[in-house]
Amino acid sequence: MTTGSPHYTVLARRFRPQKFDDVVGQQHVAQALRNAIRGGRVAHAYLFTGARGVGKTSMARILAKALNCPSATDGDPCNDCEICQGIAAGNDVDVLEIDGASNRGIDDIRSLRANVNIRSMRTQYKLYIIDEVHMLTKEAFNALLKTLEEPPESVKFVFCTTEPNKVPDTILSRCQRFDFGSIEMTGIIDRLGQIAEAEGVAVAPEALALVARRAAGSMRDSQSLFDQLLAFGEDRIEAEGVHRLLGTADDERLIEIVDALVESRRADALTSFDQALADGVQLGELVDQLVNYFRDLMLSAAGAGEVALLSVSREYRDRLQQQAQTLGLQTTLAALQILADTKGRMFRASYARTLAEMALVRICLLEQLESLDTLIEGLKSTAAAAPAGARTPSAPQKKSDQIAEGRENSAPDPGVSPPEEPPATAQPGDLKSQLVAMTKDMLKTHVQAASRIATSGPNHLDFWFPSTYAFSKRACEKPSVLAQIEELAKQVTGQNMVIRLRLEEEPAAEQGEEQPAPPSSDPKPTDPFVEKALSLFGGNVVKVEAGHSPSDSKE
Repeated sequence: MTTGSPHYTVLARRFRPQKFDDVVGQQHVAQALRNAIRGGRVAHAYLFTGARGVGKTSMARILAKALNCPSATDGDPCNDCEICQGIAAGNDVDVLEIDGASNRGIDDIRSLRANVNIRSMRTQYKLYIIDEVHMLTKEAFNALLKTLEEPPESVKFVFCTTEPNKVPDTILSRCQRFDFGSIEMTGIIDRLGQIAEAEGVAVAPEALALVARRAAGSMRDSQSLFDQLLAFGEDRIEAEGVHRLLGTADDERLIEIVDALVESRRADALTSFDQALADGVQLGELVDQLVNYFRDLMLSAAGAGEVALLSVSREYRDRLQQQAQTLGLQTTLAALQILADTKGRMFRASYARTLAEMALVRICLLEQLESLDTLIEGLKSTAAAAPAGARTPSAPQKKSDQIAEGRENSAPDPGVSPPEEPPATAQPGDLKSQLVAMTKDMLKTHVQAASRIATSGPNHLDFWFPSTYAFSKRACEKPSVLAQIEELAKQVTGQNMVIRLRLEEEPAAEQGEEQPAPPSSDPKPTDPFVEKALSLFGGNVVKVEAGHSPSDSKE
């Protein structure tokens, strides 16, 4: 059941970590395991979790050597004895590495259980290292559970997985868990530099940085890429060779494309994109680079200027900062979303290039979202900060309204003080436009249907609806909707407002205008569907015509 991982190249095997301190970026795990060995408190089962290529199985092998090495010193193996060399080569009979993806069935675990109680042949401890343990079936996990509950003293388990959420809780609760983090770029660059020196190959620092960025925190991936570079057989590996191997664009070309996008130069962006593909850059790789570039722009716009860049080298950080300031955070996020969605759609599309070019044009067409957001916030803050006593003149009241209230041509009573008009921060006409801008969906439609908004008294606003929009008036009369409108009016005016909803009357016919003759019959609907429609949408029945019954159609 001992298997090797197909991902390891020759280079990765030769430079595999042999001591706890050799595992780059996982010092917290190494220190904890070393202390457990020193104090004789080694658990019977461990769970190593983390992304691929960060040292999980390497750490498991080092633990096996440290437990069984007869010449171990201070928790570290000697790496010279026969046991250490056998474990490092993967052929020790007492340290079994099992691939959980290909040995995932219940029969495989039953075989393991049958051999657990057999004592180790030449070592103190027998270790089972199960890689990708989350791939085991439910039945296999159940068969393994009994062994984990009562393991022999001389047996240890190390489970490695990239997806711990798929491991049952019954298994997790019986293991000591260690989470392996992604390896920082500086750690990968230093390790690759050591390998290059050991191989006697000159490598430009820019080339090492490119490989480290591409590895995305995986030491194994970086070594696999570096092994391909060494296969070129060049005397000195430069950044250009890395780009040629990976099919990626260099930093200057990438900045050239993004400059055109930032400045909304659609033609230049498409031309630079086309030239990059003509020069051998792979379409998928270029879109990935643009995604990472706008990720870096997002971090710069958000103020996280110390986070490592994924798209270009550090010397271009100031250039990115300038682009981020020009775009703003909101626009950058929108562009990043466009690119991310496009990358997902390109996966199986036969027109992937067209999708990528469409994404570039869409980014060029983006408005300056940051300035729009600032403008809206400024309007809100201005309305909220207006003093309570501030007052702007309201719209003049119509003469018909003055007559209805009995105030036309009437002089004020000298002995009575006139009622104080309510202070307002916006004229009714402006108030309606602001309310419409602050509402959404159906509520916006109903507010827009109001023909006018008038101040009718202290802290009172009248919303007038045309008779043809009675449906909108009734919709706004609902308590929840009316409360929402009052709250919006308060935000605009800075005061608690009482909203009254009114319906405009049909205009009366002018004298001498010919009036339509009254219908010969009473136009009252008798059809229940018509009555229901009137109750919902309002209106008047103008004419009732008799329909034809089915019996009439047969005659």
